[in-house]
Amino acid sequence: MKAEYQVTVYTQDMAYAGTKDDVYITLVGKRGSSQHGKLGRNKFFFHRGDSTFTVTCSADLGELLLIHLEKRGLVIKDSWLPAKVEVRSSNGKLYVFPIYHWLKGNKKHFFREGAGLFLSHVLCCPHAVLQNDLTCFWAFLLSSQDLEFGFTAVAAFVLSDYVMKHWREDAFFGYQFLNGVNPMMIRRCKTLPSKFPVPSNMIFGKSWLTLRTEMMKGNIYLSDYNILDGVETNTINGRKQFLAAPLVLFHKNEYNEMMPIAIQLKQKPGRDNPIFFPTDSEYDWLLAKTYVKSADFNLHELNFHLLRTHLLAEVFAVSLQRNLPRVHPVFKLLIRHTRYTLQINFLARNLLISKIGILTLVTSGGKGILTLLDRSVSSMTYRSLCIPDDIADRGLEDVPNFYYRDDGLKLWNIMFVHDILSFYYKYDWMVQNDAELQNWIQEIFENGFLRRRETGIPQKFITVAELVKFVTMVMFTCSAQHTAVNDGQYDFYGWMPNGPSTMKKPPPTQKGKADEASFLSTLPDVETTVLIMATVWLSNMQTSDRRYLHQFVEEHFTEDFPRYKVTVFQRELKKLSKEIYKRNRDLELPYTYLDPKLVENSVAI
Repeated sequence: MKAEYQVTVYTQDMAYAGTKDDVYITLVGKRGSSQHGKLGRNKFFFHRGDSTFTVTCSADLGELLLIHLEKRGLVIKDSWLPAKVEVRSSNGKLYVFPIYHWLKGNKKHFFREGAGLFLSHVLCCPHAVLQNDLTCFWAFLLSSQDLEFGFTAVAAFVLSDYVMKHWREDAFFGYQFLNGVNPMMIRRCKTLPSKFPVPSNMIFGKSWLTLRTEMMKGNIYLSDYNILDGVETNTINGRKQFLAAPLVLFHKNEYNEMMPIAIQLKQKPGRDNPIFFPTDSEYDWLLAKTYVKSADFNLHELNFHLLRTHLLAEVFAVSLQRNLPRVHPVFKLLIRHTRYTLQINFLARNLLISKIGILTLVTSGGKGILTLLDRSVSSMTYRSLCIPDDIADRGLEDVPNFYYRDDGLKLWNIMFVHDILSFYYKYDWMVQNDAELQNWIQEIFENGFLRRRETGIPQKFITVAELVKFVTMVMFTCSAQHTAVNDGQYDFYGWMPNGPSTMKKPPPTQKGKADEASFLSTLPDVETTVLIMATVWLSNMQTSDRRYLHQFVEEHFTEDFPRYKVTVFQRELKKLSKEIYKRNRDLELPYTYLDPKLVENSVAI
């Protein structure tokens, strides 16, 4: 008895997504397959939106497992971006095949039914349809189809004006270590390191407080840039540049301000390495703070921005495409967090960190970049990538007015990873026996963390809880963390003295020599400043089709429960956004970077 299937093909709603080529389809079910037939009569154009066809089979195919799509045409470069294919059987059952994938050339593609199947305790299907066509994915991203990268100006609070007015102030200097573009360096100081010999009986503040008593109360904090010590510095326009490896001591005062109280610009103490205090001359103290900000600029851009968001996101994305099929629940959760990442990193390699890239204009440019990245990889740990662990390890759980922590922890906690993965993985053995999942994490461990067990990165997943934590970390890194360390670059670096990319003179070896003229002569030259400013300005732009954390444009989940959890997640994000907006109304300096409505889904800029 013949069976008819209504096939609806959805093409993505974006420029050049359609195709004039002929499209052929095969339906594959448990009882057999349909003939490989052309969709539509004569010449049919698959434009944006949906088109419905009838596929007639000689017999019922049973439960549908997958479809086989093939695009044929003389115009080999006529790419096509189908969103999904829905097939309704004669008994009324609907099967959904998510695609969201560029199809190029005359090539056969297999796509599973969206729900997937657990067979032999593993989410799987015949090996012939496990191919994710990574080559096609790369081909699109690296092609000339960059039309979606048109930039539009950000209509937002112009923080750079505030920075220009307040950059000299100690309170604002300290504020940036909590809520600036690099909130990753400061930690509570319980014992002063011997290399930083600040007198323990040092008195500061109007209340005649001593360093010893305030440290016992937990009010002393430290930023140590030892990772920069000995990094080979760059030569710009024929002039040697300089980079400090400072230590900065902070005191949380009675107004809950994080105030700098001592700065040492080199790691090894000595007579030629004075400790600077707020009581020193205006320009001695300002110069010391500026060397710190230059060091922070270099470490922020190469470690906390480039390595820990861009390059890690690339590792996650490539391993995802190589190891997990499209119907895998982890693939469905994470694929939206990889959008444009490979493309933007390809551009960054050519335009920013190449031998002629913009980052040759930072102090650590050239060989210094490689040294600093190598050290950064060696010092990176799993716990430092998970914001709850990182905040605890740095002793910052109760620091007031720490909005990066407040908003970041709330975002981490409302990520819906547990609800989704516990729906698919009822027991730990299901995780242990998922070969595709284990291959994914093993490749990340080997290629992203260079088999370094000391990082704490899992080599395999044993429990559902381990899987949930790791996937949450990936989601947070690719979305919230990147936004936190990226979107404020022009805000805080737009006024160059607040974050110089390089310094033209070595750190001072004695006090009492600095004045306005010597301060200005230490800052980067005009050409370097202009190029760096242009770069950080672009980093604060947004693509015309930017997608935010609450947006699920592509419907990868087909089952009712995960689709419901998506809506719950969206409601939680909206609620958090309102809370942040309400808090920011009362702040002189609003912290907006982790407002969910402004957090981009992926590392796409």
